[in-house]
Amino acid sequence: MKHYDVVIAGGAMAGASLAIALDVLSGQALRIAVVEAVMPEFGTHPGYDSRSIALSYGTTRLLDNIGMWSALKQVSTSIEDIHVSDRGHAGMVRISAQEQAVDALGYVIELADAGEIFHKKIQQIDNIEMYCPASVQQVERSQEKATITLDNGESLSTSLLVAADGAISHCCQLVNIGRSEYDFEQTAIIANITTAEPHQNQAFERFTEHGPVALLPMSQGRSSLVWCVPPEQQQAIMALSDNEFLAKLQQAFGWRLGELTQAGQRACYPLLLRQSNALVSHRVAVVGNAAQTLHPIAGQGFNLGIRDVMTLAEEIVAGALQGKDIGLPEVLGRYRERRTPDRQNTIMMTAGLVSIFANDNFLFTAGRNVGLTAMSLSKTLKAPLLRRAMGQVER
Repeated sequence: MKHYDVVIAGGAMAGASLAIALDVLSGQALRIAVVEAVMPEFGTHPGYDSRSIALSYGTTRLLDNIGMWSALKQVSTSIEDIHVSDRGHAGMVRISAQEQAVDALGYVIELADAGEIFHKKIQQIDNIEMYCPASVQQVERSQEKATITLDNGESLSTSLLVAADGAISHCCQLVNIGRSEYDFEQTAIIANITTAEPHQNQAFERFTEHGPVALLPMSQGRSSLVWCVPPEQQQAIMALSDNEFLAKLQQAFGWRLGELTQAGQRACYPLLLRQSNALVSHRVAVVGNAAQTLHPIAGQGFNLGIRDVMTLAEEIVAGALQGKDIGLPEVLGRYRERRTPDRQNTIMMTAGLVSIFANDNFLFTAGRNVGLTAMSLSKTLKAPLLRRAMGQVER
């Protein structure tokens, strides 16, 4: 039976980032296995499909620390301005990279492009072994180790198993780490959109009575759409022709980018807040979407997950260098303690924004417009939200 210092269940962005971070920060001193269920045929992999994600400024700095940002930057589109508004009301906030003295507030990257870069990097690292396609079937834990049985019959032993296997984490289920769920009663409709006017690296978040409409700048003049609607509208909107869909979206978003001229393939998914009930257990740690999945209203999901990844990598490497057992509470407890405040604050901020901005009640509408106007006039009011949006938070 092969033994590894760390076995990572899940080889999409969180799992791949963790494997690379462990290798870099330890100076190639750790033996790492990545167990991934789906062969990465790019464009079809569920973790690397046609969706795009926004990487905050802080996330790009973390990825740079492990040597990944220079390659990712080549296939990303910078966000140089963010425009936040409330449809039909005066409240508005603009944030610019120039004002913040940075090159970009963040970057948009297609998951298919990111997946290819991460996968190639992992293949180049001698101390990382990929088991793919394979999935974790059984986990047995003793005082000294965890034994992982894969669906192909192979068994691995490890000092630490990391669950990075997505929102419905099978690993968490196997080790009895439960999760809580809160239904936002919204559905996200996603697609790539072409607009008559160039986006000029602007991101838009427009609040409507049903929820936010976000357009993020992409390559080839496209924008990545996330449109939050009530579940009862999902079927009708998904059934529209492209022209009907664009007309309805135009009505919701407005004309700040001129006419919406083309829509790519649409997809939709329900919006839930999921949280694992624990970040650590005996010889187990949880990161990324397995730890929490958020509403996309402020683009915080992956950015919070990468802070999990980097903090766990730091604690594993620090423990290993001191000769400690990295699967025991002395090491894993530090990860939990460091992550809890950021995790709680980001979840509270995201859920709070949904409750305020996805509500058409007159008092909420009036209050949020006063708030947006005040934020546009006061750097002091805008600063805390901006720091979190840019990923400049304590880990």
